[in-house]
Amino acid sequence: MSGAAGVKYFKASNRPRPVMPSGCQSGGCGGQAADDPRLQPTPPSFGAVRVNGIEIEPDAIAQEIQHHPAPDGESAWQAAARALVLRELLLQEARRLGLRPQPGLDEAGRLETEDDAMIRALLEREVRPAPVGEAECRRYYEGHVDRFGAPDLFEASHILLEPDGTDDEAWAAAEAKALAIIAEVGDDPALFAAAAREFSCCPTAHQDGSLGQVRRGELVAAVQAALEALPEGTTGRRPIRSRFGWHVLRLQRKIPGRTLPFELARDRIADMLEARAWAAAATRYVAGLARAAEVEGVRIDPAAIGNG
Repeated sequence: MSGAAGVKYFKASNRPRPVMPSGCQSGGCGGQAADDPRLQPTPPSFGAVRVNGIEIEPDAIAQEIQHHPAPDGESAWQAAARALVLRELLLQEARRLGLRPQPGLDEAGRLETEDDAMIRALLEREVRPAPVGEAECRRYYEGHVDRFGAPDLFEASHILLEPDGTDDEAWAAAEAKALAIIAEVGDDPALFAAAAREFSCCPTAHQDGSLGQVRRGELVAAVQAALEALPEGTTGRRPIRSRFGWHVLRLQRKIPGRTLPFELARDRIADMLEARAWAAAATRYVAGLARAAEVEGVRIDPAAIGNG
């Protein structure tokens, strides 16, 4: 989940934890700067940025800019400066509370910086979202039940006839051959399997032309549409053209998708709603710090925190 001005939140060991912007981990906010100075962007010529009297160094803003794509340099600078202002607010509050946590591992398994550990500890201590209950989970499930359905499956086979060339005559000859096969095999599964082994140019010929159980979107659109239009246990009476050649299609059976019952979906829903609630509460907390702070050099709108 994304929180205020680039602060990212995730859950680890059933507890939400923050990860600051990648620029704050890799340089400009206490991390390692790139070795090659030519890779560092030149700081724009804007005024000094201070948070409760503490200045955000121009070089830190310059490094952070690369993580805030924008249509122009000023917009990128403003976004980078705001992200570092909010980071500094969190660090100042952690120091005020006397937090001294031991760095742990971040989401990527790397050791946190001391600053990141302080911000994590602060948010873990101060952010207390309302718990998610059974009724809330059920309301979400009933309002989004389509998200918990398994897709329809189509147990199908095909015979692929490739043209001998790229001209119209070659394609017409391949189509005529496909039509002859259709007329010969009809709806007989054994005859279809034998024809697939003998004539199909697809590797599935070795499996009697079987495509297995196919989901929507796994086949070329025209082939998928024609397959879904077939009654179960029948062979299509017209071959379907794709860039690969002509397809003779057989639908053995359709397996309707099933909806996952609430009891099996509940834990997943609860995790999602808890993460969402935690991110919203963290955003409100950071906005409160911003309202009480004295910020110079860049405008911070507490009401807009979390929308960027």
